[in-house]
Amino acid sequence: MNGVTTLQAFVAVVRRDLMLALRRRADVLNTLVFFIIVVSLFPLGVGPEMDMLRKMAPGIVWVAALLASMLALSRLFAADYEDGTLETLVLAPQPLGLLVGAKVFAHWLISGLPLVIIAPVLGIQFDLPAESLAILALSLLLGTPVLGLIGAVGAALTLGVRGGGVLISLLVLPLYVPVLIFGAGAVEASAAGLGWTAHIALLGAFLAMSLFFAPWAAAVGLRIALE
Repeated sequence: MNGVTTLQAFVAVVRRDLMLALRRRADVLNTLVFFIIVVSLFPLGVGPEMDMLRKMAPGIVWVAALLASMLALSRLFAADYEDGTLETLVLAPQPLGLLVGAKVFAHWLISGLPLVIIAPVLGIQFDLPAESLAILALSLLLGTPVLGLIGAVGAALTLGVRGGGVLISLLVLPLYVPVLIFGAGAVEASAAGLGWTAHIALLGAFLAMSLFFAPWAAAVGLRIALE
């Protein structure tokens, strides 16, 4: 990537990952289908009691989004590690943390943004009011990138390790808990008629911190994996 500006390198990495994802559409759809199935099965299992469904909806949707996000983590760097692309990124003159951020952004566009879009539609079956559906989408819009950034650190640290998928879960699940609590809490507060802005503000703070620290931490993990 000599002679290429940092912005051009960022865009090139995002475009490459999106093009590769279009060739592996089954992998992309797995995350979305898993999310839809998990969220849709709960109303069938719990029953038609709307008050109970409204209370359970924020936690159900957020837990399903968290688990769906984890499904794709093991693929974040694995293909590049196997074909040697990762070594090219490490040797590029552009900061590795920025290139990792580009990969995480592409990963979120593929696996996170569809969840944000479909979640309000799925929330209708829980009889959530319109405001709560909007807060649900907003909380996922802020929270799913945090899940991806934290997951990238776990994926980098377990890259090339046997049983890496299980290790990623052990590493990132404790860090996912605050995002889950405040994401679901924002929707619960909105449904109860309480203030939800503090929850959203905390999710925004988590996103800002993750954007600053996670790509560079993942870059360090990738360098260790390649040594």
